[in-house]
Amino acid sequence: MSGSNGTTFDNDKLTIGGVTFESRLMLGTGKYRDSAEMNAAFSAAGSQIITVALRRIDFDDPKSRSVLEDVDWKTYTILPNTAGCQTAEEAVRIARMARALELSDWVKVEVIPDPKYLLPDPVGTYEACKTLVQEGFTVLPYIGADPILAQRLQELGTATVMPLGSPIGSGQGLINIEAIRIIIEQAEVPVVVDAGIGVPSDAAQAMEAGADAVLVNSAVALAQNPALMGAAMADGVAAGRKAYLAGRIPRKAYASASSPLEGVVGSRS
Repeated sequence: MSGSNGTTFDNDKLTIGGVTFESRLMLGTGKYRDSAEMNAAFSAAGSQIITVALRRIDFDDPKSRSVLEDVDWKTYTILPNTAGCQTAEEAVRIARMARALELSDWVKVEVIPDPKYLLPDPVGTYEACKTLVQEGFTVLPYIGADPILAQRLQELGTATVMPLGSPIGSGQGLINIEAIRIIIEQAEVPVVVDAGIGVPSDAAQAMEAGADAVLVNSAVALAQNPALMGAAMADGVAAGRKAYLAGRIPRKAYASASSPLEGVVGSRS
C-alpha cells in the first residue's frame, strides 16, 4: 500500500533520535487501576515507547516504584519524563537522575508551574532543553501549540517537538489543530501530538494532519476497558496515518458529482 508520495505504509517507520519504531502510538503509565490493566493496554495498543514520571516515584516505597518493576523493559523503550517539575532546574535534575539510574538518556521534558491548567512553561522548557541537549540527552519537549517555540527547540537539537492538543487529561481533543498544522509544516523533526486526546478519532485527526505520532495516557488508562481503548487508539493512529499518506481530496465550497455526466442520456453539455 503506497502513499501519494511513494511511501509504502507497510514500511512506514517512525525514527526518533536515530532509533526506528514500528508503532506511532506512545502510552503513559499514570492513572491505571492496576498493573494488569496497564500491561494489557500496552500489549493491545502495540506501543513501543512508554513514558514514566520519575518525580512521582518514591524509590523507597516498593508500591510506588512498582511501575518500573511491573513493565517488561525488554519489550518497551522507557521514556522518563519530568512531569511534576515546575522549573527548568528540577527538570534537569530528574533527567540526570534517570541517567544515573541507567534508565535512559532519553527524556521527555515537562516544565509545568501552572497547577490549574497544567500548561507548559515555554521559557523553562527551552532552558531545560538547552542544558540537556548540551549534555547529550535525546530530548523530547512537551510544549504548547506554539510554532515559534517549536522552531527554536529544533534549532537547539531536540529529537522531537510534542505540542499539546488541549490541556492534559481534558479529553477535549485537538482544539489547537491549526497551530499544530503550522508546527507540522515547519518541522524538521518528528511531531508528536501529546495531551488532550480523548477518543481514537482525535488520534486519527492528528495523524491525518501529518503528525508523526501521538502520546496518550488518560484516555486509555481511565477507560472502562483500557485494553480495548488501547487497541482502538492504535486503529485510529493507523487509519489517520494511512489517510495522510493517501492524500485527501481538496475541500471545496460546492458539490462535485461522484459520477461524470458525460455520455449520460438526456444530459446537457
